[in-house]
Amino acid sequence: MIGVPVDAWYIWLGLSLASAALVGIGATLPTAPPPAAADAADTVDRTAATAHPATAEHPLDARAIRVGPRRLGLRNDAGTTHATFAFGPVTPAVGSRGLRAVLRGAPPESRFDSGEALCAAGADARQQPSKWRPADGPLIVRHVVWEGCDVTLVG
Repeated sequence: MIGVPVDAWYIWLGLSLASAALVGIGATLPTAPPPAAADAADTVDRTAATAHPATAEHPLDARAIRVGPRRLGLRNDAGTTHATFAFGPVTPAVGSRGLRAVLRGAPPESRFDSGEALCAAGADARQQPSKWRPADGPLIVRHVVWEGCDVTLVG
């Protein structure tokens, strides 16, 4: 009998299946690196370290963000990274409309009756557990010094 031995068909079939599996594995590998949490934390630290009011933005390459008083987490399809703040604690501006408004540029006196009220809202926000939230824009950091209250808002 002339032709291809039966063993060759099994080898051909096995190589075809292995090739298909490798293509499938290659298609699931991330195409981008994990987000750079350390770079975002550096932006927060530079803003928090100043003695004067300041605002900064940091572009995010993440799909989700988690901000706590002492650390930051970023997540995308390629993985999750975390970084600790050198200057803290900072105030996640997620629980209070007033804090979010001040973070986005509103004067503190337009949202709070006093510096004491701003500091109290900040203390309450720092007590809340940090949660993953969609990252729908850049990270915004604002250091506010008003009526004896010195707070760094992050959102």
